[in-house]
Amino acid sequence: MNHSIGETNPKIPKRTARGSFKRNWRLYIFEAIELAIFMISACVSTVFLFDPTYPMPHFLPNAVFRRVLMGIAMGITAVLIIRSPMGKRSGAHFNPAITMTYFRLGKIDAWDAFFYVVFQFLGGVFGVAISALLLGKSLADPTVRYAVTVPGRCGTAAAFLAELFMATVLMGVVLSLSNRPSLANLTSYFVGILIALYVLFFAPVSGFSINPARTTGSAVFAQVWTAEWLYFIAPLLGMMIAAEVYLRIYGADRILCAKLHPDPKYPCPFCCHYPFHRHPWDHDTPIAATQLLP
Repeated sequence: MNHSIGETNPKIPKRTARGSFKRNWRLYIFEAIELAIFMISACVSTVFLFDPTYPMPHFLPNAVFRRVLMGIAMGITAVLIIRSPMGKRSGAHFNPAITMTYFRLGKIDAWDAFFYVVFQFLGGVFGVAISALLLGKSLADPTVRYAVTVPGRCGTAAAFLAELFMATVLMGVVLSLSNRPSLANLTSYFVGILIALYVLFFAPVSGFSINPARTTGSAVFAQVWTAEWLYFIAPLLGMMIAAEVYLRIYGADRILCAKLHPDPKYPCPFCCHYPFHRHPWDHDTPIAATQLLP
């Protein structure tokens, strides 16, 4: 079992910031669009389910049932993004914590990671901006507040632990499934299920974020920055913990790719050795799989 990341990852040509942007700018835009779509879904669902001027809060007064619907909506949104052509091309991170975890695992180039994160933050803000144009004053209603994430009644410590737990489990599931070619196709569905459960059980505790860019997008418009630090630290820490545990158990050679849906039909921009993935530096020749991992 090899725990050395540098020895297992394929060598790719080193690129400058300009070279990376020139080659992969479309992927950066895809990441921004993906999070923008997720934010639009979050804002629309929150307004529809929780704004008292809409019929749903009166038709379904129980907040738990409405959170179930919210969770289903967000889970389906995540699945569709991950399995979309954009998601299959960029890797469908749409979360700086996921990108930085894969950077730690040596699967993404430093400049690509930088631009991914920048565009994810831009996408979060852009998604809320589009939602504000579509929904108007409803998005600013005190019951909605731009779908902002803040600690609940249990306080900041509980919110931090909730975000830490959610991020750790999510990344653990992603690594466990996406790195097994026989199970990788299921990754998006498990992510969707986890998101639905997180909204139901943890939204009252932390607001459910596990994504610094998602939290920032809402906070920019709501101008609510309560305990903003925890939505940066807890998700990244939780995902890093999951990555370290996976690395210790399975070794670096079992971390195949940084895509959440590693469809071999789509070119791969990452430092990966997933069976049959094609890379730009391979001159579009398929990678021969030395071993099909279970």
